[in-house]
Amino acid sequence: MAKKSGGWGESIKTVLYAGLIAIGVRTIAFEPFNIPSGSMIPTLLVGDYLFVSKYSYGYSRHSIPFSPNIFSGRIFGRLPDRGDVAVFKLPRDGTTDYIKRIVGLPGDRIQVRQGILYVNGVAARREPLGPYTIEGDGPRMTVRWYRETFPGAGQQPHQILETSDDMPFDNTPEFVVPAGHVFAMGDNRDNSLDSRAQSAVGFIPVENLVGRAEFIWFSVDGSTSIWEVWNWPFAIRWGRLFTPVR
Repeated sequence: MAKKSGGWGESIKTVLYAGLIAIGVRTIAFEPFNIPSGSMIPTLLVGDYLFVSKYSYGYSRHSIPFSPNIFSGRIFGRLPDRGDVAVFKLPRDGTTDYIKRIVGLPGDRIQVRQGILYVNGVAARREPLGPYTIEGDGPRMTVRWYRETFPGAGQQPHQILETSDDMPFDNTPEFVVPAGHVFAMGDNRDNSLDSRAQSAVGFIPVENLVGRAEFIWFSVDGSTSIWEVWNWPFAIRWGRLFTPVR
């Protein structure tokens, strides 16, 4: 007589296997994140949902859900490239997820003077693109929009915003990035809490890197509530879907 299949035991095993596979994918390959603040405008907008590659910088305890303290350092680790948009755990608590652009690598000298970023004494090129109106993250405001390119051969340009060149983080001391650390800044330069705020964020241990932002898979503008299904098509930013993060 054939053994009867199915039942609660089989269902529980199926759910367990599915959960283990999901955790494995999230740990080893990709993890989804959403953008709750405007510190990375115009590159990332509030309401963007993106995938972060976990393998880009190797694996640390922060690659695992809840960051269990089971080992230190990184396995298969490598440094980010200057310009990468990366997710990391906030150094002061080791649990809060931040996303910023990596501007300094170990040994680099980083400084901002009158809004211009200097890497090892060389100014980043900054080209004006005109005004940019920020909406949906606090009061509507119009700021300056630039294309910035880091010093050095082969650097890819990215976009930044500046309210002015005389805000608190527009003139900083020179920071020397320690070994085993990186320096990160938000693209919305005057509205970003980042490595320039040494007591709040500071230098980021390489161990705290979670992964590199790869592409936006979903984006909503916040103009409707989740229960207003009939408005969803109008709230989705269709042009941002499946666009790479650069």
